[in-house]
Amino acid sequence: MAKQPISAAQPLSFPPSHFAKLAPRSYLHAHLSSSNGRRPSGRLPHESRKPQINTGSLTHCHGSAVVRAGDNAVVCGIRAEILNASDIVDCKPATKPEELEQRYGIGMGAHFGDRGGEINWQSRTEDAEEMAQLNLLVPNVELSTGCSPSYLPGMPPSTEAQSLSHRVLTLLHTSQLLSMDDLRIWYHPPSVSTSRTAHQPPSKTPPAPEPTSMSLDVQNDAIPTDEDDAQRPEIKAYYTLHITLLVLSLSGPPFPTIWTALLSALRNTRLPKAWWDADRQSVICSPLISDSKPLKLNGLPIAMSCGVFNTEKDGAGLVSQVAGGGENYGKKWILCDTDGFEEGCCEEEITVVVRERQAASGPGMEVVRIEKCGGGVVGREVMREVVMLAEERWKVVKEAIEGSV
Repeated sequence: MAKQPISAAQPLSFPPSHFAKLAPRSYLHAHLSSSNGRRPSGRLPHESRKPQINTGSLTHCHGSAVVRAGDNAVVCGIRAEILNASDIVDCKPATKPEELEQRYGIGMGAHFGDRGGEINWQSRTEDAEEMAQLNLLVPNVELSTGCSPSYLPGMPPSTEAQSLSHRVLTLLHTSQLLSMDDLRIWYHPPSVSTSRTAHQPPSKTPPAPEPTSMSLDVQNDAIPTDEDDAQRPEIKAYYTLHITLLVLSLSGPPFPTIWTALLSALRNTRLPKAWWDADRQSVICSPLISDSKPLKLNGLPIAMSCGVFNTEKDGAGLVSQVAGGGENYGKKWILCDTDGFEEGCCEEEITVVVRERQAASGPGMEVVRIEKCGGGVVGREVMREVVMLAEERWKVVKEAIEGSV
């Protein structure tokens, strides 16, 4: 009986997904050090993903947006609630006309609460302090069940969600994004002459005689009344913005996508026209959409996160084996807009927020905030490169936000 030839042993092979799980850092390094230098996702190290934005998706909100960037998806809804000034403990707003004139440059005869035209951006610091004091901005980030394998049903709110809420609130204040003028609800009492003319019949008595010199002296020395103070505009209530950010899908740093969703929703927000009714002693809102007004934002601060992949430090020594001690050993790569796999391989994460300077400061970009966690590789040169990448990212996200439907 003829014996069958013994076939040669087949080499043991695994699909790329198995190698990514067994040796993630070596797998990422092999892609970055290849001839094309692309990441496993096919993007270049400095290449980011353009977000997909859809605004006005929620019906019962004053502003909303849905943003998707890669595998990150966030829904943002903003609803304005009225907070009466009488319900605030130790509320000391700047209600005097001379204080408002000094802060905002409003003339004494102007209609308070409607600055109109160009806003004095120097007043943003006082606005941010007043917003923080009155707690008029209430962001809440929720990581939904199933957004990531790490979040299972029945789990309590994670520390990451609380940390993201705090980061959003801090950036809202430090960027001085909103204006208190949009959140104040004023009461403008009618003038005494107007009210008398409108409600009293014309007098039939003859005009009073001309006052004597003695009567003039008495009038000049008389004690002033509070009639002028009673006619001054007064802040009766505020709009409180409740901002809900629901993360539907999470893969990679979520903060840039969360912040982009918040910016898109704020640009979509329209607050109803509100005024104080003296007869009802309450705030009345107009139901007409044509009376509503958009928010006046201080520029467009946009966040970008990137990771630093360093091949010099690896406890398992897998990267050094792949590099073979060659020229790629000890090299650093800056990976913009990292995904979930790349985030786990990077030891350092940097978040930079930039925006365009105001017209008075001259053209160019300015850094609003820088956050960094982990590692100690990033120096001045690397940070300068990250800021330049953030400026390029700003153009991409700005185009997506302005072109959103």
